[in-house]
Amino acid sequence: MNFLAFDIETIGKPWDEFDEASRKIFKQWAKQKSETEEDFDKAMEEVKDGLPFSPFMGEIVAIGVLDQDSKGAVYFQAPEEKIEDWEEDNIKYRVGTEKDILEKFWEISRHYNNFVTFGGRGFDVPYLMIRSAVNGIRPARNLLENRYLQYQRDAKHYDLVDMFNFYGAMWSKNPKLHFVAQAFGIDTPKSGMDGKEVPHAFEDKRYKEIARYCMADVVATKEVFEKWKMYLDF
Repeated sequence: MNFLAFDIETIGKPWDEFDEASRKIFKQWAKQKSETEEDFDKAMEEVKDGLPFSPFMGEIVAIGVLDQDSKGAVYFQAPEEKIEDWEEDNIKYRVGTEKDILEKFWEISRHYNNFVTFGGRGFDVPYLMIRSAVNGIRPARNLLENRYLQYQRDAKHYDLVDMFNFYGAMWSKNPKLHFVAQAFGIDTPKSGMDGKEVPHAFEDKRYKEIARYCMADVVATKEVFEKWKMYLDF
């Protein structure tokens, strides 16, 4: 079975790039959660920390892809830095603008019929599709056609959150990749950088570190999928 596991890393748009109307809205959001000046300052930080989660207020800085043969690539942004392309452990690392890395992802997607994510239906794929549209790119595949595999015609999207939560049958919270990987004895990327640290790492120009972290997430996703396929795919 051919498949492509993937993951994205995002950051929020720089604060000084938002217009006055946008900043006013952000302050209104913060005020709704605040009773004191200290509360307001904390709420404003929470608003800023939440920007990377919206494709309308953030952008993609890295996309990692890995196929069934453990061959893959990370396409990532590294503005104002001269980073040569390199390869390690069958993984290619390539630098480009957000538009460049989105175009590359959709180009690669044409060669696969099965796609694997961890929480991709709720985050990665909508983000990819909206940021593609913003950059004037039409997605090559519809990875949000239907939540249930049997009704997906164009391409199969295995979202492991759905797989391990049995489409909401479990009453517990949605599983986290970190805990699922640990349960199966798989190395977890959370032992290093965390996704929440990506915006700060990007500000510090730790671009290679972000790229490697992105791939670590994808490797864990692929290995978890293989466990699911072996024992729980009926």
